[in-house]
Amino acid sequence: MWILFFLSTAFFLFLIFSHNPWLTLALPFVTTFFVKAMDII
Repeated sequence: MWILFFLSTAFFLFLIFSHNPWLTLALPFVTTFFVKAMDII
C-alpha cells in the first residue's frame, strides 16, 4: 500500500509542477492512499 501512496504522491507533485487542471481530481486519491498507508482505515 505504501507503493501506491508514493506513486500517487509523485504523480500529484508532477501535476502541481505542470499546473494540470486534473489536480483537484487527483487529490482524493492521494489522501485515500495516505490514509490506507497509515492503516487508519
